Amino acid sequence: MKVLIINAGSSSCKYQLLEMDTRTVLCSGLVERIGCSTGCLTHKNFSGDRQEQIVREHAFPTHVKGMEEAIALLTDSKVGGVKDKSEIVAIGHRVLHGGEFITDTVLVDAHVKDIIREHFVLGPLHNPANLMGIEVAEKLFPGIPNVAVFDTEFGMGMPEEAFMYALPYQLYEDLKIRRYGFHGTSHKYIAHKTAEYLGKPLKELRSVTMHLGNGSSMTCVKDGKCFDTSMGLTPLEGLVMGTRCGSVDPAIVPFVMEKKGLSPAEADRLMNKESGLLGLCGYTDMRDVHSQIAAGNKRAELALKILVRSVKKMLGAYVALLEGKVDAMVFTAGIGENDNITRAKVCYGLEYLGVKLDEAENNTRKAGARAISTPDSKIPVLIIPTNEELQIAMATVEIIARK
Repeated sequence: MKVLIINAGSSSCKYQLLEMDTRTVLCSGLVERIGCSTGCLTHKNFSGDRQEQIVREHAFPTHVKGMEEAIALLTDSKVGGVKDKSEIVAIGHRVLHGGEFITDTVLVDAHVKDIIREHFVLGPLHNPANLMGIEVAEKLFPGIPNVAVFDTEFGMGMPEEAFMYALPYQLYEDLKIRRYGFHGTSHKYIAHKTAEYLGKPLKELRSVTMHLGNGSSMTCVKDGKCFDTSMGLTPLEGLVMGTRCGSVDPAIVPFVMEKKGLSPAEADRLMNKESGLLGLCGYTDMRDVHSQIAAGNKRAELALKILVRSVKKMLGAYVALLEGKVDAMVFTAGIGENDNITRAKVCYGLEYLGVKLDEAENNTRKAGARAISTPDSKIPVLIIPTNEELQIAMATVEIIARK
């Protein structure tokens, strides 16, 4: 049973073709820096005796162009994973936001697409790309069912005191203004994998997951469920990110709008696309930030300090919510899995919690889940690679099995 997974993000599009009978990846790929002057498509084929890779570097002005080229490679006679489109039984999509209208995995129809579209305002960087991914898939794979797996699903398990804001209650009743939480597919997957790694029943797990990438979020897991999470009504709240400011004084928004003469749309763009690391130092990729720091760029150094501080503040809050009883702290996603410098800075000074980082292990690249803390660390510090595509694929198979 072959399932195609499409994860269209704000400036990228990841895809995987999986054989679900064996849960193996046949092909995978990533289109990066969509909308920039230079872009890159990396396609890998794992279906033969040896891995084949194709790299194409040129501009991808839109998600449509990137996805069309990527999907063409999937059926290529030399590097594709299928000979014919009909071999793919379903296509699973990561979708950011469905509000309170959709809280579980669903088969895509016109109604579902309308709800995704209605929530563009709450997910301006992702919902449009997610819907675009669905519509391109419908065009290129006619007749094959599309399934939407929502990023907000895991966060819907939060208690009321976690998801409500201290605003007039009528705003929740009328507009459904509340904390939803995002990166839920990743946080759900990591919760399961953390429990598995520790040999602990999921329903007993108490952990903090740090999903750190261009978009970053943290989740407090209690009894295997989301107990609190850093992102809110939209993915803007919480940690400092690549282009997003994270949590700021709300009064800044009307103040800047008045002083700079910005419209609501312009203010939204400022916070979502022109802030974060980009706004502070001009770079969004942490590899560039570290290179600039090494070259003496003080603003890049400041940007890293602000990012690390935002993570540590949230970490302290979640340890408090778990009353100090934490089974593991887990790093995942692009920065979390690959950036030893940022991981070390986050863990620095946590000795009061009994955290002891193994510097040699932290500085070593290895595949798979592993501990980067010493054996006597009171709280294990783990790196667990996320696999949102597999989580989406499993949910997709479950949905089409009900048809």
